Amino acid sequence: MPRYFLEVSYKGTNYSGFQSQLNTQKTIQFEIEKALEILLKEKIQMTGSSRTDAGVHALQNYFHFDIENPLQKWKGIETETHFNYKVNAILPQDIVVKRIIPVHKEAHCRFDAISREYNYYIYRHKNPFLQGRALFYPYKLELQKLQEAASIIKEYNDFTSFSKRNTQVKSFVCNIETSEWEFKSGYLIYHVKANRFLRGMVRALTATMLKIGRNKFSLDDFRQIIIQKDCTKASFAVPPDGLFLLSVNYPENYFSAGYL
Repeated sequence: MPRYFLEVSYKGTNYSGFQSQLNTQKTIQFEIEKALEILLKEKIQMTGSSRTDAGVHALQNYFHFDIENPLQKWKGIETETHFNYKVNAILPQDIVVKRIIPVHKEAHCRFDAISREYNYYIYRHKNPFLQGRALFYPYKLELQKLQEAASIIKEYNDFTSFSKRNTQVKSFVCNIETSEWEFKSGYLIYHVKANRFLRGMVRALTATMLKIGRNKFSLDDFRQIIIQKDCTKASFAVPPDGLFLLSVNYPENYFSAGYL
């Protein structure tokens, strides 16, 4: 059976997360599977590359799925552009399919990914046009302490303290490649890149560092929070609004032989 990757982008405000759930239909996966079923006249089951929580956005995420016939044999669909047009006409306005990519049958959008990148966006002055896409945070912050805290994160790899409870993962080890704060286009942004992330991890890191920036925690406190491996010590008190999955990254040339 042919296998395809779907590259997608979405605004997560109105959804209960990325992955389909038993108790709700309001997820990104549900909406895309429903659109594919309407378009292809058969039920499609997809696998996601990186889960995002309720309200979290993505500039790039991936699914993969298998289907009986290759793209060229789907009735009324001749090219990638034609497929994108048709499926996006069915999808809600806050979800878009950007590419469909044929891959070999062993390709796996989750297990083959080598890293993920996130930004958490913060704005400091009231702006109604940023509501729902960034955190309004008008408090005084010591930016040097934020940057020092971000650097400390790269010294560790066990992030138990920054994982929400009720998770099914067996390991809390994550290899952090990039962790930094920056000003860009009027935003204060926390940027982090790692091979994997735990449930709620980026928001917990952001919220805890903001406490350091406001002198409610010291840098030594931050180290102790990491070392103690206790999620009750960290703060998770930032909303999903400002969190964006920027990219899911694969080995070099991973798609080069598979473009349509």
